[in-house]
Amino acid sequence: MLDLHRLRLLRELAARGTLRAAAESLGYTTSAVSQQLAVLEREAGTPLLERVGRNVQLTEAGRVLVRHAGVLLDAVEAAEADVAQIAAGQAAGVVRVSAFQSAFLRIVAPAVRELGQSHPLVRVEASELEVEQAVPALRLQHLDIVVGDEYDDQPRPVHDDLSRSDLVRERVRLVLPADHPLARRRKVPLAALAAQPWAACQPGTGHREMQIRICRQLGGFEPDLRYASDDFLILLELVRTTGACALLPELVLGYDAPGVVVRDLTEGTIGRSVFLLTRTTRTAAVRVVAEAMSSVAGAGRRGHG
Repeated sequence: MLDLHRLRLLRELAARGTLRAAAESLGYTTSAVSQQLAVLEREAGTPLLERVGRNVQLTEAGRVLVRHAGVLLDAVEAAEADVAQIAAGQAAGVVRVSAFQSAFLRIVAPAVRELGQSHPLVRVEASELEVEQAVPALRLQHLDIVVGDEYDDQPRPVHDDLSRSDLVRERVRLVLPADHPLARRRKVPLAALAAQPWAACQPGTGHREMQIRICRQLGGFEPDLRYASDDFLILLELVRTTGACALLPELVLGYDAPGVVVRDLTEGTIGRSVFLLTRTTRTAAVRVVAEAMSSVAGAGRRGHG
């Protein structure tokens, strides 16, 4: 009989690439993971791993078992959720959510407040996480819902095991210090800002890639990315206090930000989609939380219409 806990370890190894990374993601020691996988090999009756240098890789049998492990683990999660729902007489259980900062503030937090009244047996555990880190965790069942973003001309990878629904479509605007010489204009030529310092999210994020791409494509220059933070409110403060420029989505610009002005670009418009990701198999509790977030996002769109 194959042990589900050990199957989860094998799948984690397949996703993370190394025993050490798999152990760190689950809070175990490398030796403990190695020992459990050795037991799984004995249960399977065939080698699942082979050593390559200092690391290990899956054998053909190991890869086949990983594919089956995903199906089995999804089925167990669904069964547990169904039993909890029957016992409670309504949607119940823990739903783990992640979102980037502005979506956390504008979508996730209001939805959690509403769910506290409408579905008190659904426990939402929410954390701030960029989509680049959140999607792998969703696929490995560490998360149940991910709220992510996608800038125009920068499509996110598509995964067959995940389901996507769009929540918000918004513009990305230029943010300048209020005392900038171009702040009086309704539309600002991006090319005129080539000598300015810029503030953006950390390297490896979609926001930073967008800002570099837009400055190159529309402005014809390489931006001086002098300040970095994944906190959009910090980026607003950097614009106000340091004289930097930034390209920021409307979802964050709804906050009162004295000392800055928000303008459109002469060269064109930039868009962003905010979306919700779940695994294709949803429990009742996950559906309830997803619907609450969609409702909050829809109300926000109507409020800005």
